[in-house]
Amino acid sequence: MSANMILPPLMLIASNVFMTFAWYGHLKHKGSAIALAILVSWGIAFFEYCLAVPANRMGSAVYTTAQLKTMQEVITLVVFAGFSVFWLKEALTINHVIGFCLIAAGAAFVFRG
Repeated sequence: MSANMILPPLMLIASNVFMTFAWYGHLKHKGSAIALAILVSWGIAFFEYCLAVPANRMGSAVYTTAQLKTMQEVITLVVFAGFSVFWLKEALTINHVIGFCLIAAGAAFVFRG
């Protein structure tokens, strides 16, 4: 396996951690001003873009754009599930798990040759 196959998914995982905190991290601090939440989210999102854009550029050498987008969505669900449980202290229900598994099953078809 080449670095072009391994590095993009790793970078997408890291970018998703930043993205998830940018989009949902402020929900743990609902008492803070919305303007502050927006500014902090923009700052966090900058680092997400610094990882996602090169990951997609590099990944396009070995993956189709449909595969990259599908990979991104599955990574987003996995990162969000962990974030939701560990940061927001929300329960992950069986319905969530089933729904995520159905999405992952659909994603598998995108990677079939």
